[in-house]
Amino acid sequence: MKQFELEYVLQASQKVIFDRLSNPSGLSEWFADDVNQKGKVYTFIWDGSEQQAELITKKDNRLIRFHWLDSEDEDSYFEFKIEIDALTNDLSLIITDFADEDEIEESIELWDTQIAELKHVLGI
Repeated sequence: MKQFELEYVLQASQKVIFDRLSNPSGLSEWFADDVNQKGKVYTFIWDGSEQQAELITKKDNRLIRFHWLDSEDEDSYFEFKIEIDALTNDLSLIITDFADEDEIEESIELWDTQIAELKHVLGI
């Protein structure tokens, strides 16, 4: 598995974006068809199939990191990090994810699609 990082500039408030990244109702608006949470385990549902991820790290309005429970790579995760540029005040959403070398391009396209949906939900 190889780590990759993507950056998207979003014109929305930090809190509004973080709510869409960190709670089940926010995530179900753009990331999955439905999301359920029990403790630190989030269940993501797409087209009737489920995938579970454990919440590893959460820093309010800045960072949230998950680990897929079915991943064979214990060190892999996917992470949403919000950074504000000190000069321009632009908000960047930085996504860190892992994929097999031959699946990185496909993963990037998937994230692009997901972020387009997030922008649509946010009205930006």
